[in-house]
Amino acid sequence: MRKMIRGAAAFATATAAVLAMSGAAHAKPASPWAGCPDGAVCVYPQDQNPAQKPSLVFYSYGAHNLSNQYGRHWVLNNQYGGATASLCTGYDGAGCGSPIAQGTGVYADLSPINSITLNRP
Repeated sequence: MRKMIRGAAAFATATAAVLAMSGAAHAKPASPWAGCPDGAVCVYPQDQNPAQKPSLVFYSYGAHNLSNQYGRHWVLNNQYGGATASLCTGYDGAGCGSPIAQGTGVYADLSPINSITLNRP
């Protein structure tokens, strides 16, 4: 009888573990937004308001240096899974401001901005 109870308990534990693993929530990818592809952070041309077609598209995590970006631009974070983006005054991701959450954007003056970072969740 004890062997049967132990076997049932082991089976129940294994079943619960499998169900927990298979039921883990996965973030659904974002959809294209104002021409910004899924999983990307996009910068739009100066004064393009509303944002329609990006001039810069970044996919990889880490710092991305900017050049010749002046005036007000939309920066949209179309990443998923909780990834954020930051605007930084220094090159190579130095001096970053507050993170831009996934699914949001900012209309910012990029004149003092020298890099954008894509941050892992």
